[in-house]
Amino acid sequence: MSTNNQIAVLGVGLHPWGKWGKVFTEYGVKACQAALADAGVPWRDVGFVSGAATMRCGYPGYVAGATFAQALGWQGAEVNTSYAACASGSQALAAARAKILSGQCDLALVVGADTTPKGFLKPAPGDRPDDPDWVRFRLGITNPSYFALYARRRMALFGDTVEDFAKVKVKNARHGFHNPNARYRKQFTAEDVANSALVADPLRLMDICATSDGAAAIVVSSMEYAKKIGCKNPVRISAISTVTPTFASGLVEMPDIATDSAAVVAAQSFRSAIPLKAYEEAGVAPKDVSLAEVYDLSTALELDWYEDLQLCPPGEAAQLVRRGDTSIGGRVPVNPSGGLACFGEAVPAQALAQVCELVLQLRGQASGRQVDNPRVGITANQGLFGHGSSVIVTR
Repeated sequence: MSTNNQIAVLGVGLHPWGKWGKVFTEYGVKACQAALADAGVPWRDVGFVSGAATMRCGYPGYVAGATFAQALGWQGAEVNTSYAACASGSQALAAARAKILSGQCDLALVVGADTTPKGFLKPAPGDRPDDPDWVRFRLGITNPSYFALYARRRMALFGDTVEDFAKVKVKNARHGFHNPNARYRKQFTAEDVANSALVADPLRLMDICATSDGAAAIVVSSMEYAKKIGCKNPVRISAISTVTPTFASGLVEMPDIATDSAAVVAAQSFRSAIPLKAYEEAGVAPKDVSLAEVYDLSTALELDWYEDLQLCPPGEAAQLVRRGDTSIGGRVPVNPSGGLACFGEAVPAQALAQVCELVLQLRGQASGRQVDNPRVGITANQGLFGHGSSVIVTR
């Protein structure tokens, strides 16, 4: 495994997910303070603040890096703000890593926080025909609609069933029940899923993640800085992939709205490409993965990620969840945090929250949901407008 591109994770912190009705900055500051305390480093020593943007929270959300630097107390740090929709947190982490590896700073703070409206996500008011988010909603393709298209694809190609999808929800609820930062801490049954309201056939309400308020923060440093402060064997960020698709997308992101098989397969190929770069950069293979945190916008999409991460061949994801392979105690636990099923979407924070969970797991600090002796963890995330991300964490 290459060590030339590794940085150390000194601290992680989260603000619990929920619907708190407060300013996003409050959540982010709490997460930053927790991460700094976990790292054992003072705020004044941070040389770079990398914020993940939130478009819903006005100008402070657009300049999140500076917003949090100000809220924590101006002390001269350089700032950055990254926007990549649901992959914003990974982009912000990548910016911090680049700053550290270039030798321009030793210690960085990465943070994402959000306050979301009630209901499913939707674009801001106004006509924006050059905005693919606005276009797909104008055509009636809400998030649950295209989640359902992917679910139907699995059913048609691989014979997956609604019962298989429900097993994913039951698994994640069992994991998240033990996570103090999760919004939904209740163990559900397959019958609970089947009895929830039908939203977009074949997906029911409990197959689809909610929207939430929440925050996550990570303190990272050079390996030399970690050693200097006495952190001899820290968990490490060993790879970050932020690839974009290789197929032509045009004005509208066709995989988000198309029903033709070519476009859907192209989207699947894009998701498969996201972790490949990370595996190559970290010098690990899918067989080395101890656990994964994936972007489970819906139960069916989690199954797609098993295959995209090459945890199994195409078409065999449902078999993994049926056998319990992706449960804690199984071959490769997926979403031991509980995933978005238990957290909901706090868009700029969720890719960072995935990394926080992997760090806690690799440290052996995930009380109640601890995976046995993990060594390599991977995240997977996909944001609107061609933003893919995958982070590999090792010890």
